[in-house]
Formats: sequence, C-alpha cells, structure tokens
Amino acid sequence: MSRHGIKGTARRPDSGAAYPGMSVHGPTTLLFDLGGVFNESHTLDTVKGMTGTTVPDDVLTARWLSSPALRAFELGQSSPRDFAMAFLAEWQITVTPDAFLAAFTASVGQPYPGAEALIMGLRNEHKVCCLSNCNALHWPRISPFLACFDAAFSSHLLGEIKPDEAAYLKVMTLLDVSADSLWFFDDSRPNVEAAERLGIRSFVVDGPRGVRRVLEAEGLIGDQHA
Repeated sequence: MSRHGIKGTARRPDSGAAYPGMSVHGPTTLLFDLGGVFNESHTLDTVKGMTGTTVPDDVLTARWLSSPALRAFELGQSSPRDFAMAFLAEWQITVTPDAFLAAFTASVGQPYPGAEALIMGLRNEHKVCCLSNCNALHWPRISPFLACFDAAFSSHLLGEIKPDEAAYLKVMTLLDVSADSLWFFDDSRPNVEAAERLGIRSFVVDGPRGVRRVLEAEGLIGDQHA
C-alpha cells in the first residue's frame, strides 16, 4: 500500500442511496485529522511569534487556513524554498527563509500520549485512516506514527486539500467506502462542516481525550480503551 492511500471506487452520497459494504450498525471506517487530534502541532504559535501579532486566535487561524502560499505548499505545488519566500512576503515576516523553514519544520511534534494505543485498539473492529493537510517537510517528520493507520493520506500527495469537497471524495474513492459507513474527526470546524455536507458523520475533537469522549458517547469503545 502506498503512503497516500489505496485504490478503489466510491460514489457521491445521494438521498436514499445504497452502498456496497454499508453498515447499519455504525461506521466501518474511521478517518482522523492528525495535528491537534493525534499529534502535537505548534505551527500557528510559531507564526504568531514571528509576526508579533496580538489578533485573536480565531482570526489568525482563519488567515492561516486561507493563505495562498500555504495552500500551494500543502497541495504539493511549490518547493519548501518557494513556500518560504511566498509566505514571508504574504505575512510580511522579516526572518530569513532558512530560519523560517527550520522553525516551521520543528513546529510539528510527536504523537500525544495514548494516541497510538487508541488507534491500534480501534483497528480491531474498524479500518482506521488519517487525512491531513500536510506537506513535504512535516510528512516525513511524522512518518513513524503513520504506520499505526490502515491508510494515511496527506494533501501534498493526494493533490486535494481540506475543506475542499474533492479531498473527501478522493479519499472515499481510494478507500472504496461510502459516506454512510465513514466517520470523520478533525479539530477544525470548517473541515468538519465540509465533510458533513457530503453526508459523512463528523465530529470536532481536541486531542485523544476528545476523540475518546466521542467514541465512548457513540458506543464505539468502552472501558477496555480507558
């Protein structure tokens, strides 16, 4: 299996549509974001420190998510050097490209405690996958953790990015899974809302504890995962 996914087919969900392999009892496949859900990510704090901005975090997050330079890089359309030059100009940050890239690369850290055990436990009964808006600098940094998943998808390899509808549809095709049998977990509300519009049951979560709370409330795990 490639690191960006596996081949298959899926259809866009329709009202009343039936899908091969659809489960009436719950999801067959769980799809998770990574940064802020299963592993540390301090990228926004790094950018905030470089800019010296005092704007509210939600305003900074919205600007970050709409950054043309970041979008191009996380779609695999620019090199790290080109990304750094474009981003620094876009945000008017006065550090060298090398200094920026070093700080940006280091801003993604290790899995949160308990993340790997939770994922491996879930794989006993579900296909467990991840979909991350990621890039050529961060993806290799977290590659050991990716082995925990049945399939791992990054925007820079997929050629699609959240919250674009095409990102979810492409993953569904590669996994050969329908919206009715897929649950999605992300710490970004716009990403969750985009998945919901496709008929995917989706949840806003914060870290493994947040994931665990949802799974327990939905009856997917019990005390054996505590």
